[in-house]
Order: sequence, then structure tokens, then C-alpha cells
Amino acid sequence: MKKDVNQLTFEELKALIQQFIDDRDWQKYHNPKNLSMSISIESAELMEIFQWLTIDESIALKDNRAKFEHIKEEIADIVIYCLSLCNVLDIDLNQAIVEKIEKNRSKYPTSKYKGNFE
Repeated sequence: MKKDVNQLTFEELKALIQQFIDDRDWQKYHNPKNLSMSISIESAELMEIFQWLTIDESIALKDNRAKFEHIKEEIADIVIYCLSLCNVLDIDLNQAIVEKIEKNRSKYPTSKYKGNFE
């Protein structure tokens, strides 16, 4: 039985992405420099969708099927490159996220920042 895509772990997604890369012999292109640049490029493509829109217009894009699909694709591209970079650098993304959230909790305590953005 095929696993529900909503139940995939980061490690399973990383393996899926690595298999895709391996099947095409793209390893030589997937180095930290190229992957970090690709993350930035794909992020810019996501920003371009929202460029010049008001906040309300940007929120309303979720109701525009074509635009929403484009947004999902750009986000997927960003995450794919991020997970590829994790593969190349041997980063445990679950651990990195938990560590960063803990660091942010210390840096931005609720008592000082709740309801404020500074």
C-alpha cells in the first residue's frame, strides 16, 4: 500500500528527491553553492507572483486556481532545493528546526513580543 503523501517525513521526502536526482545523474550540479542560489532564485519567482499586489489581493490569490497552483509549484521548488541542500550537507532538518525554534524562543520571549513585532 502506498503511503499517504501527508504522512511523509522529511527523511522520506529527502530520499524521494535524492532518487530523482540520482536517476538523472544530476549530483554534480547539486552542490551547496548551486543549491543555495537555486533557493534564492525560486524564492524570487515566488515573490514575483505577489509583486505589486495589495495585502488583500495577495490573500485573495488562494481563490484563483491558476495563481494558487503557481504559488504551490514555487513553494515546492523552494522546499525541494532546501531538502536537496540538506542531503548534500547531511543536515537533519527536524533537528535543525527544533533547535532554531528553541533559539527563537529565547531570543523572542512571549512576555516581551506577544502582539508586537519589532
